[in-house]
Amino acid sequence: MGRLRDALARPGLQAIAEVKRRSPSMGALRPGADPAELAARFAAAGAAAISVLVDARFDGTVDDLRAARAATDAPLLGKGFFTSEEQIRELKDAGADAILLLLRDLDDAQTAHLQAFARSLGLDALVEAHDAAEVVRGIRLGADPFGINCRNLTTFALDRGTQLELLASVPADGRVLIAESGVHTRAQGAAAELAGADAILCGTALMQAADPATKLRELLSRPLVKVCGLTREEDVAAAVDAGADLLGFVLAEGSPRRAGGVLPTPEGVLSVAVWVGETGPSTADLDQVHERAKGAVRGREATLLRHGLPVARVLDLPWEGSDPGHWEAAAAAARSERIVLAGGLGPDNVRAAIAAVRPWAVDAARSLESAPGIKDHDLIRSYVEAAR
Repeated sequence: MGRLRDALARPGLQAIAEVKRRSPSMGALRPGADPAELAARFAAAGAAAISVLVDARFDGTVDDLRAARAATDAPLLGKGFFTSEEQIRELKDAGADAILLLLRDLDDAQTAHLQAFARSLGLDALVEAHDAAEVVRGIRLGADPFGINCRNLTTFALDRGTQLELLASVPADGRVLIAESGVHTRAQGAAAELAGADAILCGTALMQAADPATKLRELLSRPLVKVCGLTREEDVAAAVDAGADLLGFVLAEGSPRRAGGVLPTPEGVLSVAVWVGETGPSTADLDQVHERAKGAVRGREATLLRHGLPVARVLDLPWEGSDPGHWEAAAAAARSERIVLAGGLGPDNVRAAIAAVRPWAVDAARSLESAPGIKDHDLIRSYVEAAR
């Protein structure tokens, strides 16, 4: 496999940062954008690879790829609408490490031929699908890396829900999966990650940002921040305004923070229904299921589920108890799995907890309250600011 695939296969969610001056669906995004400057800044901000639009419909040329190559050693993806060996050779000569092949524009024989030709030049071929039929084709063709784009290239409409289900439908067989388009927040990137994506490809969100490199750092930064025990719409709004990524609604019987249901949440965050023992019906994006514990509302460990499948482990303190070794044990677990750290976290200690454990997400509830189930908005803001 080539440089692009290897970079995207590293642990954790990776990103391909895209250089594009305009979009056919949105018009001008960043007129006059300098691909050399952006490529260097994206690489410094943590991009695993950089995509450069070379098509005139995006105000791009192959010279943009050459400029990016001169500015960075990061893997480069030449992106456009390619159907011939001559186009792929031109991209190779301009410094590309990978090329894009759209299943929408190519039949299986053409795709297989161009995949083989790209390999012969030492290039990765990122094969892109947009619907279930194309996903089946890509799997059959051995697409690796394999991109799932949530943008309909005919109508330009975004359908993130379908994209997530398509990502989840690809067998976990070691191929590198990329969620393309539509990622504007950390939670949206996390949703793709939990559905099976190894990487996200971000263009529009970066090009529209005041500082594209800072936006990239934000999208990739961890841990995610969860505010749990929400029971009121005004507290949901406060958590969203503060920058929380995950919003928790306790639906388990006996909890002093039990909500009547999962409250409405805006696009760009993920809702989590919290249970004890087993899940029930809800509209949440994720379920958090705690083990049962005799004489307590919940056990200390929980599993985070996406559509019934485990995607992370929640490590908490005993109900109304303590454990001096909690952070140390969580840190050991976080070295090999996604850990959501909970238990006694608040504005005063969450930064120290993050430094000690390096979790995938942090979770607070009681320390952010003025009364059980009633949040203090100043505490929410302080906690999220400290965690992020």
